[in-house]
Amino acid sequence: MASYCTFCEIVAGRLPSQKIHQEDGILVFRNRLDWFPLQILIVPTDHMTQEALWTSGDLFARMGKLAVDLGSQSCPNGYRIVSNFGEDGLQTQRHAHIHVVGGEKLGLYVAAPLGLY
Repeated sequence: MASYCTFCEIVAGRLPSQKIHQEDGILVFRNRLDWFPLQILIVPTDHMTQEALWTSGDLFARMGKLAVDLGSQSCPNGYRIVSNFGEDGLQTQRHAHIHVVGGEKLGLYVAAPLGLY
């Protein structure tokens, strides 16, 4: 590993986490941020970029299914699946990951122009 990675440390068990699910190549844990009642992260156990994850085929499909299953079970009234890319997209961890958030009305993604709703 060329540089420090928080998610690699969590996967290796060297940093604490509230694990929700683990299977071959995937770890799911609660985000330490608590902006929403449900805020979980789904990460590949191998370090990779967001772009590599989203073009990985089977791994991305399995992570996507987990995101839908966990979101639907935890938030029957709706949830959001989010993945940030790069600095302008506010990606703070270089280790690929998918956010599942919900448990309350989430509102718009960004400030909407006046009159939109």
